[in-house]
Amino acid sequence: MRLGIHVIEFTVPDGAAGIAPELARVGQAVDAAGVARLSVMDHFFQMEMFKPATDPMLEGYSTLGFLAAHTSAVQLGLLVTGVTYRHPGLLAKIVSTVDVLSGGRVELGIGAAWYEREHLGLGVPFPPLSERFERLEEAIRICLQMWDPENNGSFEGKHYQLAETLCSPQPIRRPPIMIGGGGEKKTLRMVAQYADACNLFSGDKDQVRHKLDVLRAHCDRLGRDFTAIDKTITYRPAPTVETIDDFLRDIADYGALGIDTVILVPPGDAPAAWVEEVATPLVPRLADL
Repeated sequence: MRLGIHVIEFTVPDGAAGIAPELARVGQAVDAAGVARLSVMDHFFQMEMFKPATDPMLEGYSTLGFLAAHTSAVQLGLLVTGVTYRHPGLLAKIVSTVDVLSGGRVELGIGAAWYEREHLGLGVPFPPLSERFERLEEAIRICLQMWDPENNGSFEGKHYQLAETLCSPQPIRRPPIMIGGGGEKKTLRMVAQYADACNLFSGDKDQVRHKLDVLRAHCDRLGRDFTAIDKTITYRPAPTVETIDDFLRDIADYGALGIDTVILVPPGDAPAAWVEEVATPLVPRLADL
């Protein structure tokens, strides 16, 4: 099993001036530890379910560009981009830019979006869920077309129309696509059809087993190799030095279900120290599961 690190808080002791130095230390620590994935959220306000909306929150792709300059090996991505936040043509260009500048290490994480407050707060249109899913599928198709060097043609969709899908320079590698969420009829079907990775939540292991069975069924129906999809799970709370053994016993059950990567969320006030103290010894022990 592989390890991913997902940074969702920026409440470092030195305030705004301390965020960049701490993120640089996080990047250096995950590379040194051999962590497979490093991600941040794509939100404009902090999520109210975790912390006050007024807590610090960074724009996602600017943050990935910064992390690209402070890492050399780890795969970078957002967990996950809301389809409503950026026009798909612009999104494909942004992701390809970060991929080029990182040496081919960026993933496109994308989902249907959900946080209504930040949409209304910043004046971003927030269409009904059914339309957001339609836009999600069109956005993925646009990105794939823009990352096809043999196809600079037009795109005609229900919600998006592009006269040209020109993207130069092309990404160093075609960015892997992760689709976030566990919706069985739409989300997991799109994972089977388009994605290289999915992301589920820990908790009810029977539910995780069921979601993977649904994904497998979609893959079988579409002729997709189920094993080619990186099955990731976001696990909270993250272990401490004292609870690593308990965590490994629990996460081994998820590995037996077919989860390939576990994604952990470090504390917001000292994420780099947590990576050094907890994630570093975890990487080789997870690899043995």
